[in-house]
Amino acid sequence: MTPGPPRTATVVGSGPNGLAAAVVLAEAGLRVTVVEAADTVGGGTRSAGLMVPGVVHDLCSAAHPLAQATPFFHRYGDRLADHGLAFATADVDMVHVLDAGRTASLHTGVSRTAAGFGDARDARAWRASVGWSATHADDIAAEFLQPVLHLPRHPLLFAGFGVNTALPATWSRRRFRTAEARALTAGIAAHAFTPLTRPGSSAAGALLTTAGHRYGWPVAVGGSQAIADALVGLLESLGGTVVTGTPVTDLGEVADADVVLLDTSVGTAASILGPRLPERVGRAWRRFRRGPAVAKVDYVLDGDVPWTAPDARRAGTVHLGGTAEQITAAEQDCWDGRLPSRPFTLVCQQYLADPSRSMVVDGRQLNPLWAYAHVPAGWDGTPQQTFELVTAQIEDAAPGFRDRIVDHVASPPAVVEAHNRNNAGGEISGGANDLVQLLARPRFSPDPYSTGIPGVYLCSSSTAPGGGVHFMCGMNAAVRALG
Repeated sequence: MTPGPPRTATVVGSGPNGLAAAVVLAEAGLRVTVVEAADTVGGGTRSAGLMVPGVVHDLCSAAHPLAQATPFFHRYGDRLADHGLAFATADVDMVHVLDAGRTASLHTGVSRTAAGFGDARDARAWRASVGWSATHADDIAAEFLQPVLHLPRHPLLFAGFGVNTALPATWSRRRFRTAEARALTAGIAAHAFTPLTRPGSSAAGALLTTAGHRYGWPVAVGGSQAIADALVGLLESLGGTVVTGTPVTDLGEVADADVVLLDTSVGTAASILGPRLPERVGRAWRRFRRGPAVAKVDYVLDGDVPWTAPDARRAGTVHLGGTAEQITAAEQDCWDGRLPSRPFTLVCQQYLADPSRSMVVDGRQLNPLWAYAHVPAGWDGTPQQTFELVTAQIEDAAPGFRDRIVDHVASPPAVVEAHNRNNAGGEISGGANDLVQLLARPRFSPDPYSTGIPGVYLCSSSTAPGGGVHFMCGMNAAVRALG
């Protein structure tokens, strides 16, 4: 690494964080090269025609509640639109299916969501607890999508929202008395892949709800790949370049750059850095833990999912998992290494917001469907077991679903990892999301992006603020590198 102001940068990995970091560095005047091991860019924002030509499937991320709320998007969103990025939402952002036809729906509007509970007290409680944060969604995102150790620009907002995020999710839902409101809260909190009885388990749900009430739970038109493609287009307009099909296994391969950013898992970064990694950083990284995994199925359907619940037929995202108590038990099972009898399952019907993903073939409307279930880390299920596990959850809420399946691709955790090395063990969050690792991600430091090696930084979802397509791990790391 050369002394003085950096002139060149290499980013290893082309996920949304790596590409975001590259854009920030290129705009600052550096000559930036992104090096990607896979043959296509995007990491967790890739899409492909897996089965039927013209039917587009998202390979990892699907809905993106946080993307438009972030400082990165506010800075670059218009230019990303110039490179083809557009978001769209379905009539209903998300519906949570309990059982016996009971549902709770999340809408972009706070009042519309609250009115759906059918209970005046719960409606007031929802508006009181969520309404103020939705009003300040952009400021909240700016405060909380960075390391916890920072000087807040909005200290009262930081303190007020921070108290809510520090609570266990099981406490947060106590403000509601209907099963529908409690289940909706628990299902959104379950996106953290952490026991809902633990302190800090409200954090992810609070952010997703806040951003959802401001921007909805949108999908990228054309597939999540459109996010990566727009980032690449913007980067290239700033003079940057992207090289695919080129794995990096040792820092020496990119050491001619003044700045190196690694959009990789902690384990991969440690392997690349090898003995150069300072022992104090290495010790912290070795303590960094992964969370539960996902078992995913992509379907091609003849028509729509025959949901019993009417709102589910109009929803971009559907949560399956039963009551708040059942979700809590299932998430605890996954954390403890047991496969739940009723795993929390997410289903995305992106084509309802973006019809361009579907095709009419021989008079049949063929639609893509995306679904995964939470499973324990290390679950060694086969593709057939994965298919049966996920399909059974959907069939329970949509009798006759199996009859609509034209084709499918099932991906147990091992296949999820093989598709993207950052998803170690089939875990898609970059690391466990318990309170310790919300504070120390991947280590307790005001600059968790630093590797301890001058000019080398980690910028993946294993750093603050964690998983999700929000670009901020990359932007934060790039700002530190420029500093």
